[in-house]
Amino acid sequence: QVQLVESGGGLVQSGGSLRLSCTASGFNLRGYTIGWFRHSPGKERESISCIDHNDERTYYLDSAQARFSISKDNAENTVYLQMNSLKPDDTARYYCATRRTYCRRDEREYDYWGQGTQVIVSS
Repeated sequence: QVQLVESGGGLVQSGGSLRLSCTASGFNLRGYTIGWFRHSPGKERESISCIDHNDERTYYLDSAQARFSISKDNAENTVYLQMNSLKPDDTARYYCATRRTYCRRDEREYDYWGQGTQVIVSS
């Protein structure tokens, strides 16, 4: 059974850091792509970043490109999103999702999703 579980969210002050984890079970991340997305009330879900089956990284969110970093640990079957210099605008529920082969920005291209982890950045 394919499953993705996000963790690492929480409450942090503006300027702080968090590292989100996306742990996969039921399949091996090698050969799969993982994307990070976020959704806050009243807004559409945004694509943040992606790491593909060749460990190629793509950053979609302009406001995050200099502050966020995606990485993968194959031994742990986990993808991480390191978020630094957090701002109140980063407050959202963060999701990871998976698909085969290359990164795609469109959330509809992803097959399996986790339940998300909440990030709240206070000013």
